[in-house]
Amino acid sequence: MLIVPEREIANLMTRDAAFDAVEGVFAAMASKDAYNFPVIREAIGHEDALYGFKGGFDKAGMTLGLKAGGYWPNNLEKHGHINHQSTIFLFDPDTGMVSAMVGGNLLTALRTAAASSVSIKHLARKDAKVMGMVGAGHQATFQLRAALEQRQFEKVIGWNYHPEMLPNIEKIANEAGLPFEAVELEGMREADVVISITSTFAPTIMADHIAPGTHIACMGTDTKGKQEVEAALLARATVFTDEVAQSISIGEAQHAVAEGLIKESDVHQLGAVINGTHKGRTSDDEITLFDGTGVGLQDLAVAASVVELAVQKGVAIEVDF
Repeated sequence: MLIVPEREIANLMTRDAAFDAVEGVFAAMASKDAYNFPVIREAIGHEDALYGFKGGFDKAGMTLGLKAGGYWPNNLEKHGHINHQSTIFLFDPDTGMVSAMVGGNLLTALRTAAASSVSIKHLARKDAKVMGMVGAGHQATFQLRAALEQRQFEKVIGWNYHPEMLPNIEKIANEAGLPFEAVELEGMREADVVISITSTFAPTIMADHIAPGTHIACMGTDTKGKQEVEAALLARATVFTDEVAQSISIGEAQHAVAEGLIKESDVHQLGAVINGTHKGRTSDDEITLFDGTGVGLQDLAVAASVVELAVQKGVAIEVDF
C-alpha cells in the first residue's frame, strides 16, 4: 500500500490538475461510466462533529475507493487544526486490495473549489465582470482563487456572517489585482457570479438577492437540513448539480423539492453540459444555479492523480498491508 501524507499534497496537486480531474469525473458520471455510492453522514454526538463516508467507482478511470471524514467545528479554536478533516482510501478494482491512503484535507478544498470553477466555466455569462462571495472562511479562499481564473473579472464583492473574516477573501482579490468591496446581502445583485460557501441550516441568500443573468454556485450544503439559499431561488433558476440523487436529498435542492417548487426532473447534471447533451445556459437573463453537494468520485479522481505524481517524484511511502 502507498501512503501520500497530507504534508506532501501541496507540492503535488495544482488547481489546474484538480480542475481537469473534476471536470472529467462530471463528464463520466453523466455518461454513466462512473457512479457514486450512497453517502453516509451523521452527527456523532461529540464535539458537534459531522462524520461520514463518500465513495464510488469510475470504470473509465478504474478508480475505486472512499473518503472518510467530516467537519469538526471546534478544531481551529481548541486544537489549531482546520475544521474539515478527511482521508482518502483507494482500492484495486480487480482484487479489492487497498492500494493507497491519501491525506484528504487540501485535496477536499481543491476539488470543492474545482467543482464550482467547472460550473462557472460552463454556465456563467462570458461577459461576467463582478465576482460575489458569500462566506469568507478557509474554503472560501480556495473557491475564490479558482473562480477568478474562469472569467475576466474586474471586481470582487463579499459578505460574511462574521465581517472580521472578510480580509481573508480581500487578500485573494488583491493578489489577483482586483478591488474588493464588502457589501450587504442585497448588494449581491451587482454580482454576475456568486459563490456561497457557508455551513448553515437556514437560508442566507434570498431569491431577490440574485439578479437575472447571474450564475450562483452553492457549495456548502451537503447534509440533510442544511440550506444556503431560499428555496424560491431554485424555482427561478435553471438548476444543475454534481449528483442529482444527492442534490434532492442532502443538497440545496432538498428544500425546493420538499416544498413542491421544483421536481427531481428539474435538476440537471453539470456533466451533461460538459458532454454537450444539455444546452446549459440559453440566455443572458437566465439564472443558473449549481448545487455542489460534493461526490466521492471527485475525491477519488484527485487522489488517484496525486498518487501517480507522488510515485513519479519518489515521495510516496510504501508499506506492507
